[in-house]
Amino acid sequence: MKLILPMSLIATTLAIAPVRFDREKVFRVKPQDEKQADIIKDLAKTNELDFWYPSATHYVAVNMTVDFRVSEKESQAIQSALDQNNMHYEILIHDLQDEIEKQFDVKEDIPGRHSYAKYNNWEKIVAWTEKMMDKHPEMVSRIKIGSTVENNPLYVLKATKTYGRNKIMTKLLDRMNFYILPVFNVDGYIWSWTKNRMWRKNRSKNQNSKCIGTDLNRNFNASWNSISDTKNPCAETYRGSAPESEKETKAVTDFIRSHLNEIKVYITFHSYSQLLLFPYGYTSKLPRNHDVLAKVAKIGTDVLSTRYETRYIYGPIKSTIYPTSGSSLDWAYDLGIKYTFAFELRDKGKYGFLLPESQIKPTCRETMLAVKFIAKYILKHTS
Repeated sequence: MKLILPMSLIATTLAIAPVRFDREKVFRVKPQDEKQADIIKDLAKTNELDFWYPSATHYVAVNMTVDFRVSEKESQAIQSALDQNNMHYEILIHDLQDEIEKQFDVKEDIPGRHSYAKYNNWEKIVAWTEKMMDKHPEMVSRIKIGSTVENNPLYVLKATKTYGRNKIMTKLLDRMNFYILPVFNVDGYIWSWTKNRMWRKNRSKNQNSKCIGTDLNRNFNASWNSISDTKNPCAETYRGSAPESEKETKAVTDFIRSHLNEIKVYITFHSYSQLLLFPYGYTSKLPRNHDVLAKVAKIGTDVLSTRYETRYIYGPIKSTIYPTSGSSLDWAYDLGIKYTFAFELRDKGKYGFLLPESQIKPTCRETMLAVKFIAKYILKHTS
């Protein structure tokens, strides 16, 4: 039995000059009626609003919490427009660059080495995978499943057994294989460390457009062509030129297809909002085993909250947040993996994509409680 854990890390890195975000702000607005929702959409047409939640203007709706980033130049005009229309708003982040720099609030144990308490660049992550193989050859192996558009390797770690220090993990690994993809969007991850802290897409070139990149979680063949806002190559949610057009997507889908008859669970990790989601995003139709997925998600979020009282909401993607197309979660479910979940990790917006390093370990500890529960449930209820 195999459990696959592809980890999608969105916007978790460090910016350097010339791209800086001095005095840029992140607003939170909750439109009370259609008129106010339309005002936000109109502002997005005349200003460069970077939507953090939801991921695009198209999804803005009445009573939805809307988070977006604006430049220093445009922030005063946005604030005035909201005031003039008597719209309630909150400024979550007053100086984005300052928050980026404060995000790295944990001191390195050994400078230059991978740390479980810090954000690590790609070189440190690769070195860590090598260390794991060398240190625990009987437990961990590394598989190269493909390469990115910039020819960086895509590595999956296979964990097969443990030493017995943790009874639950020993039991799970004695009976299951875990496949873990530490970074899916490697090129985008590197770019966000070296060029643009807030970069989210991959780094592929788009035909007939100066805009770079595809949103890899809109590039899977799951109702890929159904949402209009994903068709613009300059949008953060650009779907790509075709399903699986991106090398990264193709590598992951080929790997999963080749192991399909053994994979029982697919779990993917994103940020932010504290959600545990399951299919579907592209339709209001409920999956055949909806009741089971909802039961597992409910208990999983309850278990997660026992450590630090962190509260998660759970449910199908479309009804819980907003419609999506081309997601890996829906694709994996439609392929035949009947337990598919997506964690949207901490927090609920105070830090957004800029969660401080001091919250990494607590986030991991509580999330692993839910992951262990899901794995134990699968062992008990599947053959």
